[in-house]
Amino acid sequence: MAVESDGDAGGSASERVADFLRQAILSGDIGPGERIRQEDIAARFGTSRLPVREAVRMLEIEGLTETQANKGARVPHLTAHEVDVVYRMREALEPLALAESTPQLPPGAIDELRRLQERIEDNAAQGGDVTLFLELDRKFHLGSYGACTVEPLASNVIRLWNVTQYYRRRFMEVSGARRMWIVNAEHRLLLDAIERRDVEDAANTLRGHIRRTRVELAAHPDIFRAPAAPGARSRNR
Repeated sequence: MAVESDGDAGGSASERVADFLRQAILSGDIGPGERIRQEDIAARFGTSRLPVREAVRMLEIEGLTETQANKGARVPHLTAHEVDVVYRMREALEPLALAESTPQLPPGAIDELRRLQERIEDNAAQGGDVTLFLELDRKFHLGSYGACTVEPLASNVIRLWNVTQYYRRRFMEVSGARRMWIVNAEHRLLLDAIERRDVEDAANTLRGHIRRTRVELAAHPDIFRAPAAPGARSRNR
């Protein structure tokens, strides 16, 4: 939906701001519980606060921000129980999205999944850069759902990925290289099932893949420690 008062220029500004904030949140530069200081963002982009407010609304739909009464927008902070529930939702929805996608994935898309997995394995062999792993892993999984045309399902899967991104990052930072070989083995099983167009095998493999992360996250309660008080960090620059 276009921003009426700013027209096309306002819409473009909103998209630029949304891209900036999305990347900052997904990369962890703006962490859970941190406020989105709209006046600072507007000053950075040399715009009014209207495109910033529109960008924040866009990201709220994606699960990356939330608006609190009298406090403005912030990045959501989830408890361990909330993350557990979200992962259970992923265990239910993502195998369904994969089952919808697998029969329709074009050969070129499967080739791209194979290339992504090779890059993930190369990264692991070189020490396992967490930021690169998260980028490639996201592309791998969302790419495997790429032929799912049921919009409510597809959009909800992306939202759940966005909501759990920070916690996946923290988990990978804690577990490090020892986790990589398990991820690679599960990815290879998943690729094999997709290449064979075996919907049931692919869905079952993916369900176990997601469950393993959920169970292991529960073993690291420090990941869910409450964030610092508002204003303690200044990342919205």
